[in-house]
Amino acid sequence: MDNDVADAFYLPDPADPNRFVSTELTRGPWSPDAQHAGPPSALLGYAIERCAPREGFQVGRVAVEILGPVPLEPLTVEAHVARPGRSVELIEATLSSDRGPVMKANAWRFKLAEPELDLPTQILPSGIRPGPDQAVPSVFPSTQPVGFHTGIEYRFITGSFAEPGPAICWIRIKYPIVAGATPSPLERTLAAADSGNGVSSVLDWSRYLFINTDLTVTLHRQPAGEWVCLDAVTYPQPHGIGLAESALFDEKGPLGRGTQTLLLANRG
Repeated sequence: MDNDVADAFYLPDPADPNRFVSTELTRGPWSPDAQHAGPPSALLGYAIERCAPREGFQVGRVAVEILGPVPLEPLTVEAHVARPGRSVELIEATLSSDRGPVMKANAWRFKLAEPELDLPTQILPSGIRPGPDQAVPSVFPSTQPVGFHTGIEYRFITGSFAEPGPAICWIRIKYPIVAGATPSPLERTLAAADSGNGVSSVLDWSRYLFINTDLTVTLHRQPAGEWVCLDAVTYPQPHGIGLAESALFDEKGPLGRGTQTLLLANRG
């Protein structure tokens, strides 16, 4: 199979419904042999949403733990309901290579109010950002010809990859997470939210590493449309621990929050 012409981040294995072939579109910025955490986080979301689905329920939070570099190899994803409930339940998912687990995720799934609650309009989240049609297209500066940076589209409202500091950036994945399946709003959001530390980087990419060990996405409503906006900021510390925080939006307004704990280190 020629991954250079792959039209998805992962290809299903016909022999195993839980196994997926990783294409070169998953490649990340730190090593040519390791994936960006966005696609595998979205693959965990793919499995979570298909785990004992329940009508009238929606995922409100996903916490992903990155156990180590995710290799560009076939991956197996498994999910189960760890804590069932009438109104809220906990789903656990694991992503593994042939060498063992590489990522884990916990997700809380909530029963939606029916009928909807009669809440005062003035207390509901509000505020929008200029849309992707008003943003400046940008290309991530990578030495790799194919990778996550070629599988998504970046458009900046403020900041840029060449301008260190806080940024507002619209992100759209250009391919399905899993071939043959339309990406869900949750998959799109997880794939985008892992770029918070990249779009708001404050450290020189050539001198430092700022690798996230986790990704937590909390959503107070279902995302709409293909674009996800990150209003992102990175907080580095000289002792080597940092935080990237993103307010998440779509074209209708606020969605929630994404956070990443960062390991900071000198390159080399």
